[in-house]
Amino acid sequence: MERPIMRDPIFLSQKSAPAAAEDLPVARDLLDTLIAHRDGCVGMAANMIGVARRIIVFDNDGTYTVMLNPEIVKAGGPYEAEEGCLSLAGVRKAKRYRSIKVRYQNEAMQVRLKTFTGFPAQIIQHEIDHCNGILI
Repeated sequence: MERPIMRDPIFLSQKSAPAAAEDLPVARDLLDTLIAHRDGCVGMAANMIGVARRIIVFDNDGTYTVMLNPEIVKAGGPYEAEEGCLSLAGVRKAKRYRSIKVRYQNEAMQVRLKTFTGFPAQIIQHEIDHCNGILI
């Protein structure tokens, strides 16, 4: 189910709680909302739909990916990016890394460890920032 986009900076600045199996319907709603906004959005975190849980979804080179409790465990190749956000007006600068290794749980709640590079890595970093209450 598509949900409205949260734009309250006070809510968005709060750290999200860990996600659990009972939060999987939130992940589905988050994915539906991302798909509904695919023309102007490539990733979303659950707090963007008003749910403070550590869940992100993103377009991974044409395939949608859901991550619960994502955590960057390794990063390399820092650079400065300019990013926009569906929850915020305008474009802002952000420090990002060209390559990241992420530990997360998939929709079966299995722990995964995967390396991402390029634009997917940038999207994941932006969405994990949301989970940590960091606004660009």
